[in-house]
Amino acid sequence: MKHKRKSYSVYFASELFSAKHLIGNAYLAEAIYEKSHGRYLCVLPQNLEQRGNTARSIRDQDIRTLIECDLGLFNYDGTELDSGTVVEFMFAKFADIPSVILRSDFRSGGDQRGDPWNLMSSFYPRTANVIVDSLGTYKSVMKRRRAEVKDEVVRLAGLHSSADAQHMCDLVAVSCVRALDRVLAMEPVMPKYLREEVYNWLALMPGFPGKEKALRKEFEAYLEGKVERDLL
Repeated sequence: MKHKRKSYSVYFASELFSAKHLIGNAYLAEAIYEKSHGRYLCVLPQNLEQRGNTARSIRDQDIRTLIECDLGLFNYDGTELDSGTVVEFMFAKFADIPSVILRSDFRSGGDQRGDPWNLMSSFYPRTANVIVDSLGTYKSVMKRRRAEVKDEVVRLAGLHSSADAQHMCDLVAVSCVRALDRVLAMEPVMPKYLREEVYNWLALMPGFPGKEKALRKEFEAYLEGKVERDLL
């Protein structure tokens, strides 16, 4: 498959309810941009300018942004997956968007022996998993550097712990870039004769406010963009 673009937008789905979430999301998105040499441009929902402050307006903008993006990255951390991220992943699969599931949580979860999450989120085509033990990676990085700096005061004053965390995140970003490359190379699953009907349904299914004709036209534009970029 030949691609006409040097860069691709990536919908970055993750929790964004605490300082740790916001900082982690921002750093990983920037690291992915750097490690891919600008090939992947992550769109952070936490940075989207909401047109209204209602729950519905936030949901509507997130869905529209997801469908417009070229690829999706979905963070599946926690003993219980973030329900909003799971819903967004399913929307991506309905739209046949190349997707990467990232789990940096070393804890096991779910109800299967394979992926460490609920089996209903597994086995979808055009999807790749990145499963890493971020704590173990951080400990390995810290252990190498601790031999150089043993004094905890020096480590704090010299920002060594944050540097170790950044190095760990850079390694995760490299794995994400490789996975994004893999799913980008995968052929579409959706038959060509179904594309228009599916995207027309995606325009109506969420119950967006507005006239049906305008909604169909909006999602047809999303589809046309994907076809032009050889994504569908």
